[in-house]
Amino acid sequence: MKQFDMDGVDRRILRVLSVDGRISITDLARQAATSTATCFRRVQRMTEDGIITGFRADIAPASVGRSAVIVMGVCLDRLNKQAFAEFEAAIRDHPLVVACYLVSGEFDYLVTIRASSIDEFNAIYGDWLVSLPGIRLTRTFFSMKEVVQRTYLHF
Repeated sequence: MKQFDMDGVDRRILRVLSVDGRISITDLARQAATSTATCFRRVQRMTEDGIITGFRADIAPASVGRSAVIVMGVCLDRLNKQAFAEFEAAIRDHPLVVACYLVSGEFDYLVTIRASSIDEFNAIYGDWLVSLPGIRLTRTFFSMKEVVQRTYLHF
């Protein structure tokens, strides 16, 4: 993705929005030290340019039955564009998958899953994950404690 030129006002706007996406334009402009009209135009421009990709609520996972965090290292049986595309298409839309990264090192992918319990994970592992195309090996890590989980960027 293209990196955009941003000045101090843009960065202040993003800092505030990354912590509170529901803030009013008036309060955002005040905290970003700019006028309301300028603030509105900049938010609109950054949204159109794809810098701001959305506004959403952060939900406490345990409150909606998603307290188990599972990280899986996945190795594919072949390493080519087609194998990557098939795996990514298969994993992209599963509702319990919250992140998937193509990585270097011991694994080809790291997949993060949020489930209600280890039992729920075991069920989807046996019914779905092992049937995904091209998987040669998986290693599964169960989170014992969530230390940091940010949905916003510090910059």
